[in-house]
Amino acid sequence: MFFLNGHAHHIAFTYFDGVRNPRLNFCLIIVLFVALSAGNKATAWGFYAHKLINRMAVLSLPDGLIGFYKKHIEYVTAHAVDPDMRRNVVPEEAARHYIDIDHYGKNALKEVPVSWNEAVKKYTEDTLQAYGIVPWWIEVMKNRLTQAFKKGDVDRILKISADLGHYIGDAHVPLHTTENYNGQLTNQKGIHGFWESRLPEMMSKDYDYWTGKPEYISSPIDFAWKTIKESHFATDSVLKFEAALNRKFDPDRKYALESKPGGNTARVYSEEYSREYDRMLNGMTERRMRKAIRMVSSIWLTCWIDAGQPDMLRMESKEVSDSLKQANEAEEYLWNTGKRLEKVKGHED
Repeated sequence: MFFLNGHAHHIAFTYFDGVRNPRLNFCLIIVLFVALSAGNKATAWGFYAHKLINRMAVLSLPDGLIGFYKKHIEYVTAHAVDPDMRRNVVPEEAARHYIDIDHYGKNALKEVPVSWNEAVKKYTEDTLQAYGIVPWWIEVMKNRLTQAFKKGDVDRILKISADLGHYIGDAHVPLHTTENYNGQLTNQKGIHGFWESRLPEMMSKDYDYWTGKPEYISSPIDFAWKTIKESHFATDSVLKFEAALNRKFDPDRKYALESKPGGNTARVYSEEYSREYDRMLNGMTERRMRKAIRMVSSIWLTCWIDAGQPDMLRMESKEVSDSLKQANEAEEYLWNTGKRLEKVKGHED
């Protein structure tokens, strides 16, 4: 059952149980998810997109894992945005979401060591922290999730899974791999939120989220770096296509006023401008979201396999503990009412 506009509705979903067209189920899920997510605040990939990535990752898991994650799907969906909520109150958090790979030169993708220890030797830890550590942080979180599976710690499995999905999602965003992360160096300020929030929120109902079953990843750190390379190679198109589009549109066609919850209005990129940009990108945002979903489910699967494939049926009966609920409430309270850092070291959305 779900509630929409004050009315109760029922909808049934099946998955990997003999259904002939699994994509149909995904379409139904997207319709429901869009309805339930309307009005959510958007930052980074967009709160909406991060939640969607984690949710779809759950639904692509194989037998042995899907039962556990489906039971807790609301948790890993809702808490997909926790790392963004921490960014302005935890000093070391911001660097975990990106890497300004172009800071290290034109051949950085070949010259920056894959290994964290080797990179520290070459550049110092302070430098790495200053320009982002997302591929290495994905490896840290992967190892933590593996240990949580080994211990059968439901709280940590869920919390780390949700966080890990967020960092993997961020690694798939081209603008998380460049110092020109918001177009501030090319007079395109605002492109960050445009690409990773406005486009998926507007176009997501047309996206195909069927990614197939996840696969075991033998070297998560190498895979994380492969993802960074793919994202960075797309940066040129993200910036150049928007610059070309901007030259064709007058401001009154480029922007529009849109109603927001509470009766407020906001200046946003117009639907005409957004759809033309998406056409020029040839579905790039959809492709990066699909790859993010596939990597999230594959890393979760990899952690479970590396932990010895513990019996998740035994853990399905366990609920999130009161202590984790209290910790989450405290974190949210800090975000909503606590003192924010005056200056966040790293990217600002």
